[in-house]
Amino acid sequence: MQKPGRSFAAATLLLLASTVSAFAQSNADAPIPLTVEATKGGSKIDRNIFGQFAEHLGTGIYGGVWVGKDSSIPNVRGIRKDIVAALRAIRVPDVRWPGGCFADEYHWRQGIGPAANRASSVNTNWGGAGEPNTFGTDEFMDFVDQIGAEAYVSVNVGSGTVQEAADWLAYMTADASTSAGKERAANGHPAPYKVKYLGLGNESWGCGGSMTPEHYVDVMKPFARFTHNFNPKQTGADAMQRIAVGPNGDDTSYTEAVMKAYKGHDWAWSLEGLSLHSYTTGGWPPSYPSTGFDEAAYAKLVKETLGMEGLIARHSAIMDKYDPEKKVPLVVDEWGVWLAPTPGTNPGFLQQQNSMRDAIIAALNINIFARHADRVRMTNIAQMINVLQAMILTDKEKMVLTPTYHVFKMYLPFQDATFVPVTFDAGTYAEGGIQLPRVDAIAARDTSGRLWMAITNLDPKRPASVRASFAGIRVHRAQGEVLTAARIDSVNSFDKPDTVSPKPYSASASSGGGVTLDLPAKSIVVVQIES
Repeated sequence: MQKPGRSFAAATLLLLASTVSAFAQSNADAPIPLTVEATKGGSKIDRNIFGQFAEHLGTGIYGGVWVGKDSSIPNVRGIRKDIVAALRAIRVPDVRWPGGCFADEYHWRQGIGPAANRASSVNTNWGGAGEPNTFGTDEFMDFVDQIGAEAYVSVNVGSGTVQEAADWLAYMTADASTSAGKERAANGHPAPYKVKYLGLGNESWGCGGSMTPEHYVDVMKPFARFTHNFNPKQTGADAMQRIAVGPNGDDTSYTEAVMKAYKGHDWAWSLEGLSLHSYTTGGWPPSYPSTGFDEAAYAKLVKETLGMEGLIARHSAIMDKYDPEKKVPLVVDEWGVWLAPTPGTNPGFLQQQNSMRDAIIAALNINIFARHADRVRMTNIAQMINVLQAMILTDKEKMVLTPTYHVFKMYLPFQDATFVPVTFDAGTYAEGGIQLPRVDAIAARDTSGRLWMAITNLDPKRPASVRASFAGIRVHRAQGEVLTAARIDSVNSFDKPDTVSPKPYSASASSGGGVTLDLPAKSIVVVQIES
C-alpha cells in the first residue's frame, strides 16, 4: 500500500507538469507580434522579379504555348488562347527564351521563314525529343506581344559564334531598309522587335561549355561588344540590358571574375546584369516526389529554400565590392523546386506536379527577393508551363492553373511596389531535427500608395495568429485572399482544378488600431491594409 505522502507528492508533480504543459501550449499559440513601419519606405520591388522562363524542353513550348495554326485547340497564329489569357492575368513582365541548356545549342536561322522549309533536329539536352523549329524567333515575339511581356533572349555562346549572335540581333531589331530587316519583313514583321534583355550564354560553368570563370569572361566580352540592338526606340531606360552568366548556387568564382571584369571595363563593352541559378532539390539528382511526400520531406525542402536568403547576401556582398552603387542587378533567372519526374513520363521532360508545398516555397522565395530588392531586380521561375515548378499544366485541350500560379496572382500588388520594413517574431516550426521559422512576412506600398502585406504560415499542422501593428497609421481593416489546402501535398488536377485556390479573407481592426490575422496551417495570406 502506497503512503499518503508519496501519493500527494506524485499528484502535485502531475498537476505541476500539466500546468507547465498548458502554459507552454498557450505561449506557443499566443499571437505573434508584427510591426509594419507604415510611414517608411525602401527599395522598389521591381515587377521583373515575377519573370517567367520558357525553354524548348518537354511540352513547355510544343503543347504548352504552341499548338499550331491548324489545331482544334483555340489559338491565335498557333499560340494557345487559354494560355495567353492566364498569363495576361498575372501580368507576366518578361519571358526568358529559348533556354536554358537548349540556348547554347540553338541556331536561330533554323527557326525562321516558312515552316515547311525549317530544319528539324533532335533536342539532345532534354529527352532526345524531335525539335521541328516551328516555334522560332517570330513566333516567340508574337507570344510575348500577346501576353504583354518583354523579351529576354539568350544567345548561343556555347556552340555559336559572335557573328551568329550579331546577325540574330540584327534580324530582330534592324530597320526594314537593311538586309536583316528586309528578311524579317519578308517573314511578316516589318517593324523592329523590342529585345529588352539579352542573356550572354547560359550556365557556361556547366552545360553551356564547362568554362572556367576567366575563360567565360574572355569569351563573353566580344558578345557584349558586337551584339548590337538597332531598334531606334530602345534608348535611355528602354535600352537593351545584357545579362552575363553568373554563379551556380553557392559557388562565388563566377561572381568574382565577372564583377572584377565589369569594374575594369572600358567603353568597348559592358553588362547590365549578372545571372544566378539556384534550385530547391533536396539533393542531386532530384529524387523527392511532387506528390505523396511526408512532413519530413516538406521541412527539408523548405529549409533549403530559405537558404536563398544567405545565398543572395553572399553574392551581393561580392558585387558590392566592385559595384557599390548597385548598377548591376543580380538576376535569379532560374529558381524553383526541381523534383523527381512524374512517374510514367519521359524523365528528360522534367514534368512534375505542383502542390501546396510548392506554393509556400514560391511565396518564401518572392519574400526573399523583395527583401533584397536593392540588388535583386529580376528573376525567372523555372518554368512557365508543364516543366518543373510550372504556372500552368496542359494536356491537349485541357489546362489547369497550379498553386504556384495562384501565388503569383495574389502577389500582383507587389509588382513595382515600394518595400516597407516589417519586424516580427517568426516563432519556430520544428519537424524532426529541422527547425524553421513559423511565419514569414513582407509589406509594401503599391503604385497607387495602398499598403499591402503578405504573410506565410510555414507550419503544416498548426494555425497561427499574427497581431499586426502599424507605426504611423490607424487601420480600419485588412482584406484580401488566403491560399491553403487540406494537405501539404494537395494539388490541382484536370479533374479537380480548384483543390488549391484562393479564397476571400478579411480581418477587422482592434480598438488599438492594429489588426489580428488568423492564418490557417500551411497558408499564404495577402491583404490590403485599409487605413
